[in-house]
Amino acid sequence: MASQSGIVCSEELKTFFGSCRDGNIRMIKVSISDCTNPVLILDTHLEPVSSWEDDWDQMVTPQLDPDQPAFILYRLDEKDSSEGFLWILLSWSPDHAHTRQKMLYASTKATFKKEFGAGQIKDDYYFNLMEEITLAGYKRHLAVEAAPGPLSRQEEEMKEIKESESRVEISVDTKHNTLSALAFPFKSEALAAVSSYGAGVCDYVQLAIDTATEEVVLATSGACTTAQLAAQVPEESARYHLFRFKHNHQGDYKESDVFIYSMPGYSVPIKERMMYSSCRNAVVDVIEKTLNIPLEKKLEVDNGSELTEEYLQGELHPVVSLNRPKFSKPPGPSRGNKRITKAPA
Repeated sequence: MASQSGIVCSEELKTFFGSCRDGNIRMIKVSISDCTNPVLILDTHLEPVSSWEDDWDQMVTPQLDPDQPAFILYRLDEKDSSEGFLWILLSWSPDHAHTRQKMLYASTKATFKKEFGAGQIKDDYYFNLMEEITLAGYKRHLAVEAAPGPLSRQEEEMKEIKESESRVEISVDTKHNTLSALAFPFKSEALAAVSSYGAGVCDYVQLAIDTATEEVVLATSGACTTAQLAAQVPEESARYHLFRFKHNHQGDYKESDVFIYSMPGYSVPIKERMMYSSCRNAVVDVIEKTLNIPLEKKLEVDNGSELTEEYLQGELHPVVSLNRPKFSKPPGPSRGNKRITKAPA
């Protein structure tokens, strides 16, 4: 799920959008203001000089700040069936930008597209490196989108970000718990530990996020029983846990792979809470899709004391009641005692 920031276009920007559809504008740069109540504002706009391909490298790259996200609307020379020009939405989110800024732009994108007019946006291109925003980089993106077959790790992450943002509920009143736009890379030690878990070498892996480097790192791994699991959960910081739950159910021995997201609550700094909740789905995707470890259950807990044998059994094998009470038809309304309307002879 993905939440919306509630940031909308300024009145000046809305007015400008109404006057830029006739082909007199080639490029529009939009930013989020730094005021107390931030809004989307018009940063820069440029008029066309030549064809859209010839104008690209002269207009787009010079407008980008290497440390500040931004939205770029770039007009093509192509028109739709209603004779309106088509546009490309370029979402610039540099690696060196502050995490809060990246999350703010990601959670404002759907509203921005709606207010401009999503029907006139032909393509939506997310990028975080300068070499990706050149015309050659954009054409490579188009070739990858059109070509079948496997994608690289980086291309898969970019495609997932694009798909998740396209599924965002575009109402600014919609409230959700997490953002789905962040996917931090795994350190080699973390990938090796999860791979070892998948091979059956260990029964428990704990992953953490290094908030300074924005990477998923290994906290600990090794043998762990259900009785020992609660003690593994930190009380002052969030963690991701991969646990092999060995148990018996209805006389059969089972080993279930369980993913646990532990968040102690509001004692954890807000930046850490946002990072862990935003990256949870991406971590699960790496475990299930990249490393091919099917997760039988995904859980979220506040503290380790919740992770008992009974709790895990109940989550994996919920009790289904077979003795459901039948619906009883309620009695009809009372009409009172029957009255004698004719005197006896």
